[in-house]
Amino acid sequence: MACFFRRSIAEKLGRTLHQSEDAFISALSAVPISKKQQSSEFRLSVNTLRMTGIIPSSGDLQLQTEALANELKQDSVVEEISAGRGVINFRVHRKLLVQKMLEPFGKEDNKFGLNSELLNTLKKGTTLVEYSSPNIAKKFHAGHLRSTIIGNFIANLKQSLGNVVIRMNYLGDWGMQFGLLGAGFDQFGSQEKLKENPLQHLFEVYVQVNREAENNEDVWQAARDFFRKLEQHEGQAVSLWQQFREITVKEYQQVYKRLGIHFDIYSGESFHQQQAQEVVQQLQHQGLLQTTEKGTGVVDVSPAGDMSSCSTVLRSDGTSLYITRDIAAAIDRKQKYNFNEMIYVTDKSQENHFQQLFKILLAMGHSWAERCQHVPFGLVQGMKTRSGEVVFLEDVLDEARARMLRNMSQSKTTKEMDSPEDTAEKVGISALIVQDFKGPLESNYKFDWDRVLQAQGDTGVFLQYTHARLRSLIRRNDGVEAGALDPSLLLEQRSIAVLQHLLRYDEVLYQSAQDLQPKHLVNFLITLCHLVASAHRELPVKGSPQNVAQARLQLFSGACSVLASGMRILGITPVDKM
Repeated sequence: MACFFRRSIAEKLGRTLHQSEDAFISALSAVPISKKQQSSEFRLSVNTLRMTGIIPSSGDLQLQTEALANELKQDSVVEEISAGRGVINFRVHRKLLVQKMLEPFGKEDNKFGLNSELLNTLKKGTTLVEYSSPNIAKKFHAGHLRSTIIGNFIANLKQSLGNVVIRMNYLGDWGMQFGLLGAGFDQFGSQEKLKENPLQHLFEVYVQVNREAENNEDVWQAARDFFRKLEQHEGQAVSLWQQFREITVKEYQQVYKRLGIHFDIYSGESFHQQQAQEVVQQLQHQGLLQTTEKGTGVVDVSPAGDMSSCSTVLRSDGTSLYITRDIAAAIDRKQKYNFNEMIYVTDKSQENHFQQLFKILLAMGHSWAERCQHVPFGLVQGMKTRSGEVVFLEDVLDEARARMLRNMSQSKTTKEMDSPEDTAEKVGISALIVQDFKGPLESNYKFDWDRVLQAQGDTGVFLQYTHARLRSLIRRNDGVEAGALDPSLLLEQRSIAVLQHLLRYDEVLYQSAQDLQPKHLVNFLITLCHLVASAHRELPVKGSPQNVAQARLQLFSGACSVLASGMRILGITPVDKM
């Protein structure tokens, strides 16, 4: 594994420069695969040594690089050391590379790349991730897909790195829109229709009442009255609201099941309305709450403390706002779960909201707010089904499955399978996820069905196809006895390229943990699939001598294991047949 080589080179550097070997671990990186013939596996950034004070920061960088390279000697691990521009390159013995990289796959608890000392430097603890968070009483909008899959990726990543993860869905289940919906249901609602097609009926009621409210102040008054009844816990209003909430969660769970996503907690704004009033009192007590001429309660969040930027936490009628409930929720979660970090996943239009939230929490004396983070993302443009503009996520999932099923039925390589619909569903979802994760999360991107579902491009379909192909290869060669590996049988450039690429797996996970961007892992897995495809073409298992077939099968099994592990972190369920 990479850590064996990294540690060995770090020991060599430590002896030469009279430093602890740990000082060099993060300065060493696996060299990314390039189209050119690759000679070295690791490189050391000499500039990093200057920045950390290990070598003098003055003087000519290139002269320092060459001098250090000349001081280092080959040994039983490193067969060649050379100076590049500001870097020192290390080429390891090829047979040792094959042996050490394939060793972990023979063990039962194979956690390839996850036991790396590089990952041990990351702080571990309890991570609370709040994601998805749709509004109740509405069908699951396609716009919530990004928050759902990005949050799931972050939760999976943190869990795989050894954190205790709490997956929370913070539902939009409070606020004036429920006053409107409640008043609307009194006028236009039907319990029978609610049983038949719950969210569709609530959607229709909401559209109708909004139309009425445009020209009718009485409707607004009825909405305000209903919401006030909710805030005062009046039985009938609360009972109707509870019915809306239960119906929605039940429907949403069906969608989450299709996506392969689960939550530990379904929370919501409603849980914190009482605590929101306590937050207001606390802000008042601490002298942070100020009243405007309009009678609203605000908190100054300007850097200079000159009221140039304020956050409204209280309406003039004394009811709480979204941010007030968010403050209460954050304090409550810290008390309940004692998290070490909390991550909110929402679209980038809410960046200002979270900046204000964290500032207010810090002003209240909650220093843990520094360990709260907002992961923003851009918008998806042009996500439509055949029938036109898409609104609901279920339509998108149905469309992905139908298109994938059609592509599979037209492909000559499609295998016989027990449940083609289930496979098409999983492959379709992986296509949506990879399309979403390929670029920086903050970017908006244009959605294109044809590009998303290509089997040949850098898509989720390509990842699934490669995994299914490798699983098929392993199944077909079930009779090939796994013997002791002879590393000299895997020294071809194609197999070395796969192993060199696998050296980077822990670094890719480390980078993902630093910035919470899935693109690093997606790009790593796509490159792995291309390298495997090339190796598969040139290194046949079938028809090769037994010992060669064994060795190649171990290489392909190892690649398949890492591919499946990375796909699962992304939130993709690998398929075995396609």
